[in-house]
Amino acid sequence: MRDNKKKKKALPLRLNILFFVVFLLFSVLIIRLGLIQLVYGENYKREIEQNVVIPVNSSVPRGKLYDTNGNLIVGNKPQKSITYTRTNSVSTEDMLKVATKLANLIQKDTEEDFKSITKRDRQDYWILKHPNKARDKITKDVENKLKKKELEKEEYDKEIYNLIRERITDEELNSFSKQELEVLAIFREMSSGTMLSPQIIKNKDVTDKEYAVVSENISSLPGVDTSIDWDRYNVFKDKEGNETLSSILGKVTSSKEGLPHDNLEYYEARGYSRNDRVGKSYLELQYEDVLQGQKKVVKNITDKAGNFLKSEVVREGKSGKDLVLSIDIEFQQEVEKIIQDKLGKAKIGQPYMDRAMVSVMNPNNGEMLAMAGTQYVKDQESNKTEIVDFALGNMTTSYSMGSVVKGATVLTGYQTGAISPGQSLNDRPLKFRGTQVKKSWNTSGFGVINDLYALKRSSNVYMFLTAMRIGGQQTYIPNGPLSIDKVAAINKFRTNFAQFGLGIKTGIDLPGEQTGYGAGQIPPEAGKVLDFAIGQYDTYTPLQLVQYISTIANGGYRIQPHMVKEIREANNDGSLGPIIQEIQPQVLNRVDMRDEWIKQIQEGFRQVVNDPQGTAYGYIKNKQYKIAGKTGTAQALYDGPLPVNPMTWNVTFVGYAPYDNPEIAISVVVPWSTTDKTHVNLEIADEVFKTYFELKEKRENQN
Repeated sequence: MRDNKKKKKALPLRLNILFFVVFLLFSVLIIRLGLIQLVYGENYKREIEQNVVIPVNSSVPRGKLYDTNGNLIVGNKPQKSITYTRTNSVSTEDMLKVATKLANLIQKDTEEDFKSITKRDRQDYWILKHPNKARDKITKDVENKLKKKELEKEEYDKEIYNLIRERITDEELNSFSKQELEVLAIFREMSSGTMLSPQIIKNKDVTDKEYAVVSENISSLPGVDTSIDWDRYNVFKDKEGNETLSSILGKVTSSKEGLPHDNLEYYEARGYSRNDRVGKSYLELQYEDVLQGQKKVVKNITDKAGNFLKSEVVREGKSGKDLVLSIDIEFQQEVEKIIQDKLGKAKIGQPYMDRAMVSVMNPNNGEMLAMAGTQYVKDQESNKTEIVDFALGNMTTSYSMGSVVKGATVLTGYQTGAISPGQSLNDRPLKFRGTQVKKSWNTSGFGVINDLYALKRSSNVYMFLTAMRIGGQQTYIPNGPLSIDKVAAINKFRTNFAQFGLGIKTGIDLPGEQTGYGAGQIPPEAGKVLDFAIGQYDTYTPLQLVQYISTIANGGYRIQPHMVKEIREANNDGSLGPIIQEIQPQVLNRVDMRDEWIKQIQEGFRQVVNDPQGTAYGYIKNKQYKIAGKTGTAQALYDGPLPVNPMTWNVTFVGYAPYDNPEIAISVVVPWSTTDKTHVNLEIADEVFKTYFELKEKRENQN
């Protein structure tokens, strides 16, 4: 009995302890809830309602291109634009509704618009327009087979969708009306844009009416907006659509092209949007970072669900910086006219002569004053021959240049000790055992002549004998062997020629420069080393030639050529802004030659033009400008666009003026003549010098 009483007393005690523990737990819970609500409530509320901030870059006009005198060459033309900005929460069906409404307000039905629509675009659009018919293309058996694969839902849906696309017939894909295709053309532009970045729907030929009516209806067109865009244009464009210096200036991608696919990651890492226009070739590409400018940055603020709330401007946009080129656009145009005129007359009866190139450079600072070229091209469709800009050929094509390189040959002879300034050698036909006779253009020979006479009269044999000595053979033995070290000789030649820029890149501020052919190759026979000495083995570009002659003109300094002279801030009024950077002359190397050696070559080049026996004397008529230079004629295998390979002649010239204080250096290259009697190279050079100095005099008088 006593035990039962004790048990009865213990039970209420345990219950009380249990109730007390429960009470404590509830108290802690209530206190915790109170803390969360009263103390941390605002923080948690802000976290739940936190906005997602996504920066969006807005495009700005590119920097402009001016010539050395401040004349605008390439600018931006404002144009009306209609854009669409896709948000995270918008559905495909919503976008299609907007596209349908927009198609009633604007025209997007050109051949170009419809041509851009791909088969995949049509398939996706057909499925959107015919969801039930699309679903019927998948049978139960197909569904069951796919289910047996136990795919994830996303993978399963993808498989179904791809099967539907494959089963859409050509008839169904071609069933769209013109109005439906117009909607599709708009819809595909809307779909291709990056999330929350404005995508251009139409920026070409937007009429005032289209611009106004879209602006009035923006409230019923979610994501659609109107703005002012820009289009790149060349000021110097003729009636036929030809643009001065177009091949050198380069191109910019269109809004349709956007970022180049092969550099997509590079540009996106630098903050570009996929539909941004960028330079895709030459100057526009080389100076992309400068020309692109600073974009306007807008914060698009959305909630957690991705719904758009508002926009805030983080940074105002700023136009790209302007480039001032070293090119004198008036001089450039005159050089182009000279080439077209002289080449047009010279090519009559010449089936292979289809191009000519002229590079003009300031030999003291590397500024390119003109880079011109003309090419005759046959249009495959019309079968008509057209004249196109070929300025780019100065740095992207190379040729055997002939005797213009003899200055480098003689200097190599001095440098290696093979000959000395003023040394005389016997110019007569050379006959080596087992080879054809090697001789000068004067087939009977010039007799005993010195280096100046050899340059003036363009002696081949003097250069052959110099090459033999460089290769280790000091004496010519009639009908004897040509026993030179061809490897050592060719390497010595190339090392010295490279000091002048021959056979290596000039370093010009343009992408895609070529170096020519031959470097690193060992001639199959020793006689080719002799050919090298007269410019008939390795090939060089016209740009390399002008760097070479500039190095001789300025006393031995190889200057890096450059197209851009200054980088300037953009001014809103269109005038030139303050200078940010002035491009300084870059000396790439000083040739390993004595000053008196270079002066000896300068004297030889002066005699080429000014001595009555000089090879250019009768054709360079404007001697009042004190011109020095070297003529060249090289026999070379034709390797142009025609499907034949006859032997032809490349005629060339390098020169500078005035010879006592050089301020202009030029190279002229006219390949593939059927005769070595043409003098079109010298006629072009004479007119280029004359034009330069007449323009200079005219401007001095005006000032």
